[in-house]
Amino acid sequence: MRKIVIIRGLTFIKLTYGTLTMALKPITIARPRLADEAYAQIMQAIIEGHIGREERIVQEKLADQLGISRTPIREALFRLLQEGVLEEAGRGGFKVRELSDKEIHDIYGSRCAVEGYSARLLATQATEAQISKLKATITLAEAEALASPSVASYFKANNVIHRAFVEATGNNYLLELFDNIWNRGSSYTMFAAIENVDLSNSLGDHLALLEAILTGDGNQAAEKMIAHINDGHQLQLAGSHS
Repeated sequence: MRKIVIIRGLTFIKLTYGTLTMALKPITIARPRLADEAYAQIMQAIIEGHIGREERIVQEKLADQLGISRTPIREALFRLLQEGVLEEAGRGGFKVRELSDKEIHDIYGSRCAVEGYSARLLATQATEAQISKLKATITLAEAEALASPSVASYFKANNVIHRAFVEATGNNYLLELFDNIWNRGSSYTMFAAIENVDLSNSLGDHLALLEAILTGDGNQAAEKMIAHINDGHQLQLAGSHS
């Protein structure tokens, strides 16, 4: 049963289900929080190399540059700290955290599990329409990255392309796992570390992945995807150690 109740000028919707009663207030969508905007700008600066791995990050300086108070800056920095993007650098400062070879290995291994299985599924269930959509996505994403080459653009292209493969499976749990791996800030900083190598190589040959899927052989498709991801792993290690 639904009942409208007004208490001191506030409107509540009272819902009663048997013996369960809930009082709910109308929901309004707020503008993005300053801390979220600060987080996005700091992350973008890290990806684009404006904040280097050796640079000390100080709250007061960022607050002056962004023209906001230190409170949202502090929230953004601690979020980046929790995600493993930053580490403490003494006297209240931070710096970009460098990932260990083991962490990089674990991230790429997790990708092989999720994306390799996705390729296996697509080999047995992908429709012509899905294949055409994947081909269009690959072509557009790679063209945009090559037109404006940067760490950020190559990262975005790879993310868009590989996410499209997983999304095409229709398995929301696989897609959630994919997003969890790729959306963590550590993935951005890991990719940013390979700026010393030819980033165009990070695109690999995505169309060859489609050809493997078109064979209808799940094992072949999975092996091709895993080999492709491992090539990226080797590129990552080469860039990180150069």
